Amino acid sequence: MLESRWAYLAHLLIWTVPLILLQLLALAQHYRRRTGAVLRAVLPPAFLVGGYLAVADHLAISAGIWNFGEGKHLGVYVGAVPLEEVLFFVLTSLLVSLGLALFTALLGPKEVRAP
Repeated sequence: MLESRWAYLAHLLIWTVPLILLQLLALAQHYRRRTGAVLRAVLPPAFLVGGYLAVADHLAISAGIWNFGEGKHLGVYVGAVPLEEVLFFVLTSLLVSLGLALFTALLGPKEVRAP
């Protein structure tokens, strides 16, 4: 499977999904009741940056700056960009956004809970 048209998608999901799940678990553990608010703050920028990078990639591919070889991706495109590449941009942006939220939580003051 890793040498087929599923190769890019498989590699992408194998390394991102476990990390994103770990980040979400840590985020939910730290923020508890505010997890929804934190996700509403973190997710839109991640999708915005991922979308921006996909548009930039579309322009580069359309201009002939680079391309993707056939046979290593599904052949589904968003504009000129393979679907897996769009997912790469969104998932890596999500990893960075969640990571920054967790890093901020580690550096921030500890919450004081009323008895």
